[in-house]
Amino acid sequence: MKTKKKALGRGLDAILQSPETDITSKDISGNYVVGAIANIEIIKIEANPFQPRDNFDDELILELADSIKKQGIIQPITVRKLGYDKYQLISGERRLRASKVAGINEIACYIRVANDEQMLEMALIENIHRKDLNAIEIAISYQRLIEECDLTHEKLSDRISKNRSTITNYLRLLKLPAEIQLAMRNDKISMGHARAMINIIDQDVQLRILKKIISKDLSVRQVEELVRKFNQDGKEETEDRSPLPQTFKMSAETLREKLGAGVIIRRNNIGKGNIVISFESDQDFNRIIGLLD
Repeated sequence: MKTKKKALGRGLDAILQSPETDITSKDISGNYVVGAIANIEIIKIEANPFQPRDNFDDELILELADSIKKQGIIQPITVRKLGYDKYQLISGERRLRASKVAGINEIACYIRVANDEQMLEMALIENIHRKDLNAIEIAISYQRLIEECDLTHEKLSDRISKNRSTITNYLRLLKLPAEIQLAMRNDKISMGHARAMINIIDQDVQLRILKKIISKDLSVRQVEELVRKFNQDGKEETEDRSPLPQTFKMSAETLREKLGAGVIIRRNNIGKGNIVISFESDQDFNRIIGLLD
């Protein structure tokens, strides 16, 4: 009976230390053996075709390059061996870029063996654990791991040591309109703002709330209150309200008495508004409609 293939462990470190990524210690093509740590010429290292990030902060790269000039590479990058003196980056894109800027010819590397799926998984998991990612970048990485690496939510939870509920909350962000996702990527709104808007189905309303968040610098709590009121009353606060005139208050009270139901009257600065009548059941609704008829 065949031995069941061992699953990769938790997190990027476990993947890189797995026996499945170090399948030989013999030098079969080139000077360095798989599993070794060696200084490799940068010109011999290809870019990672599975790199999930396409945007690197130039200023941070320059700062890292300056650090490398003074202190060298503290943590080796990880590469896979493709052939004789030919390697491909698995993780450490920023360190590799910064080393090129610093004018370094060689860089310390862990040498691994990995197939394309493992390459993608390693790159995505390393990406997830970066501190400078926004919520949408994390959500996209989760989605790619699920779809392209054929992971269930349970397996993904185990891989990255995150609760399933955390993963679900991030994935829900991808259901928001592109404008809201872009606002998150550009740090115009937080994940808290976006999570509050998820609870509204109407995308047009979501986008109007987005504009209000940005124009009025609303807090997450204020947005949560806007969403709560919208879901409760079925109406959106699209314009500033003015104090309700006394005659309107008296009319609202009159309607409450005649209908035997809750009545709310709203009015903005230009006289536009709405009347909200509450009902307790289908029978109560039909009763109120009968009275209005």
